[in-house]
Amino acid sequence: MKITMTSLFLVMIILLTFMITTMISKKSKMSREKNSPFECGFSSMSSARKSFSTHFFLIATLFLIFDIEISIILPMYSTKMTILKEWLLTSTTIITILIFGLIHEWKNGMLNWSK
Repeated sequence: MKITMTSLFLVMIILLTFMITTMISKKSKMSREKNSPFECGFSSMSSARKSFSTHFFLIATLFLIFDIEISIILPMYSTKMTILKEWLLTSTTIITILIFGLIHEWKNGMLNWSK
């Protein structure tokens, strides 16, 4: 297998291009804040003991509960259950339980942001 001058020249150009692009793409200014990880919207430069909003946590939990409810009901619809009454009864039961839970939280004032 013979290495020609043309192929050697091509390899040199490719390597030179790689080296130039890595030099250009490097960060020019390294700082503590840029190198620190960004976690869930919280700045890592602030105090780690800062209180977390329980209202935000509650809304996120409610979202997850209703998201799971949708992921339970939609597959039942997409698989085309043979008995329509069975599908309606199951879906209505799941939604009713979730609605009663939501009303209970609402009546206890858990959804008020003014606390």
